[in-house]
Amino acid sequence: MEAINVAFWVVVLLVVLAVLFDFMNGFHDAANSIATVVSTGVLKPQQAVLFAAFFNVIAIAFFQLNVAATIGKGIVEPGVVDHHIVFGALIGAITWNLITWYYGIPSSSSHALIGGIVGAVIAKVGVQGLVAKKIGITVLFIFVSPVLGFVLGSLLMVAVAWLFRRSSPLRVDNWFRRLQLVSAGLYSLGHGGNDAQKTIGIIWMLLMAAGYAEAGAKLPPTWVIWVCYLAIGAGTMFGGWRIVQTMGQKITKLKPVGGFCAETGGALTLFLATALGVPVSTTHTITGAIVGVGSTQRASAVRWGVAGNIVWAWIFTIPASAFVAGLCYWVSFKLF
Repeated sequence: MEAINVAFWVVVLLVVLAVLFDFMNGFHDAANSIATVVSTGVLKPQQAVLFAAFFNVIAIAFFQLNVAATIGKGIVEPGVVDHHIVFGALIGAITWNLITWYYGIPSSSSHALIGGIVGAVIAKVGVQGLVAKKIGITVLFIFVSPVLGFVLGSLLMVAVAWLFRRSSPLRVDNWFRRLQLVSAGLYSLGHGGNDAQKTIGIIWMLLMAAGYAEAGAKLPPTWVIWVCYLAIGAGTMFGGWRIVQTMGQKITKLKPVGGFCAETGGALTLFLATALGVPVSTTHTITGAIVGVGSTQRASAVRWGVAGNIVWAWIFTIPASAFVAGLCYWVSFKLF
């Protein structure tokens, strides 16, 4: 009886830790949802975070749980996951998020979590414990999502410039101040739809490993879904202010028309990835779209040094979080 109680409370503590990661995900990635709409002056910061949080939560009604299924069942071989792996994965991801938040670096919470899972699994059984195909697709989208965001953002910017070529700058600005509310809402919807599901997936993974959810179930428990969507919305409400300036102004100077094109291009990329069940980085996606918008003006409009620093953070995210997760798995296994 005592052993059962201990096992139950271990699961409860890990669920709380996962929800904390989800909250931090919203907090850390809030900049992705609100940076453009704040930097263009369309919404004040307080209005923007409430606006984005609302769309993060209502995403629950718009997307199937394909990403959650990928995380929960698709990247680790059956029977490998235990509470030590989940603990290592979450600590690895949270540590990397804290480091990048402190230095104002737009990194990927999503890939930090993937890296955490990979590192903990390798520490336990080696690479044979991973599903290579799903891991490969996820790694591929590290490059695909920003490139797709870049292409869509730049194409939209060119199309808008052609359509409004005879309109005055003031008229264009007025139109896109309104339209940017639509694009910001769509991007926040995509952010909530993809990112909340990653935490749903790891809690689902934990519950199946502990015997509190059936391995053959098509959906995780309903309470898990609601808790994760509400947690990411709450995190967004507090906002990652250190990163907003980097995303909104340091990469390139944005106007409402540019913000609209970047957010719309990013939203379309997120909708596609979520439909395919691929956990992508909202940070990578919106950064690619912002760079695409800036590059249509002239190459010098993009601060390539800032963009380069962001890319280095992307490169190090998975190995850094994997390394920390492997250490945490080992410590957890030895102590508990």
